[in-house]
Amino acid sequence: MPGRHSGLHLFPSLLPPAAQISLLNRAFHRDASNQQHRTNLHMHYDIQYPPDPSLSFFDEASSAIRLTPKDPQIHRPLDVSVMLQKKLRWITLGGQYDWTAKVYPASPPPPFPPDIATLIDGIFPAMKAEAAILNLYSPGDTLSLHRDVSEFCDAPLASVSIGCDGIFMVGLDSDGESRSATMRLRSGDVVVMSGESRFAWHGVPKIVSGSCPSWLADWPCVSGGEERFKAWKGWMAGKRINLNVRQMYDR
Repeated sequence: MPGRHSGLHLFPSLLPPAAQISLLNRAFHRDASNQQHRTNLHMHYDIQYPPDPSLSFFDEASSAIRLTPKDPQIHRPLDVSVMLQKKLRWITLGGQYDWTAKVYPASPPPPFPPDIATLIDGIFPAMKAEAAILNLYSPGDTLSLHRDVSEFCDAPLASVSIGCDGIFMVGLDSDGESRSATMRLRSGDVVVMSGESRFAWHGVPKIVSGSCPSWLADWPCVSGGEERFKAWKGWMAGKRINLNVRQMYDR
């Protein structure tokens, strides 16, 4: 695969199991319940949030939550089960990227989660975590080829994989020669796109069904003590979570 000359680096199993579980807990039991962090659903739905800031959408107390369509002629109401199983595709952390205008809003963003920033900045000191997109995939989902070009700097981009394996493709052009790389990303792997590869075309054409590690498949009930999440035991068995972190501005 392309290495140091292209700036594309794969770090297999960089995040140990405990770090992966901790990252999932923070992202879904805390950050997803923060109304400042926008999702793909906000454009078309008014989202009812958990009744208490300490609760997540996975809590038993959140089972009655409903999402009301802004235009009922186009979209149907959703319950939290359909939201988490099928409809929630991404969550933005820190800088709130506008997917319609393809820009970051001029207004100040909510703070990037400091513990996640500490993790990423500690591993990759060449970048400062300021914005992230948390992508949710199920088998059958894909991510079309695209380039991440909206940031106002060329600092590296770090991509963390958790859950089911994903096939990752990236295209590189240098000296008039076109090249491509295809990688199977497993839970705990981290890809860094820097240098030549920072603005390369990339995508995810396939999620590998049944490939989630057994120790993670039962999340959010991995330790046996999370009775409040018991209705969701096994959710991660059919999911791939990708945390794509980037720096927004030059420092």
